[in-house]
Amino acid sequence: MDFDIISIIMGSSLLAQVVLGVLVTMSVLSWAMMLQKWFALGSALRKAENGLKRFEEARDLRDAVQTLGADPASPLYYVAHQGVVEFNRSKDAGNDSPIIVDNVRRSLRQGVASELSRLQSSLSLLATTANTAPFIGLFGTVWGIMTSFHSIGMQKSASLATVAPGISEALIATAMGLAVAIPATVGYNIFLGRLAQAETRLENFAGSFLTRVQRELNAQRPVTRYGATDM
Repeated sequence: MDFDIISIIMGSSLLAQVVLGVLVTMSVLSWAMMLQKWFALGSALRKAENGLKRFEEARDLRDAVQTLGADPASPLYYVAHQGVVEFNRSKDAGNDSPIIVDNVRRSLRQGVASELSRLQSSLSLLATTANTAPFIGLFGTVWGIMTSFHSIGMQKSASLATVAPGISEALIATAMGLAVAIPATVGYNIFLGRLAQAETRLENFAGSFLTRVQRELNAQRPVTRYGATDM
């Protein structure tokens, strides 16, 4: 007989079809998320690199902040916004320079953490898929083998022709589970690496922003308050 996987699936038990349906759904969702995350992280890394370069080339803090306002989709925008808001708030409160720097440092750290949390969204789906898909497939395999042994008992025959269809049906679930889990695992590890790159660039930007704040305060000259329109 020719090996026809579609015929085997259509002729399998209801539970086996449910297991395969769950695995197919997980596969579609994980692939869709990986494609979306690939483009999103790629865009975020490019925008962060370009934004950091423009920020460091700006003449002063005001010009540097305005360069980021031209691209609100950049991951640097939110971090800079947090720093600017705290800088203005501390200046209005009449705080001394060390207090202003410390407050801005905390705000930048919170901005970096929030932006990383946004970039990490949906990765839990990949982790869940990578960890659970093999076991879901194994469950379908075990159930199929149990069904095969039940057929042996009912037919009182242990010939290969009796058990082979049930065993092949069972092993399809294992193969499907691995086919779902392996890409999810590879994608998850790749995205962790890209997130580490994003974290490095965000932290470098926060350090550059704080350096400019300290430079402005140490210049001993009036510092212009930056309004929301500057962002």
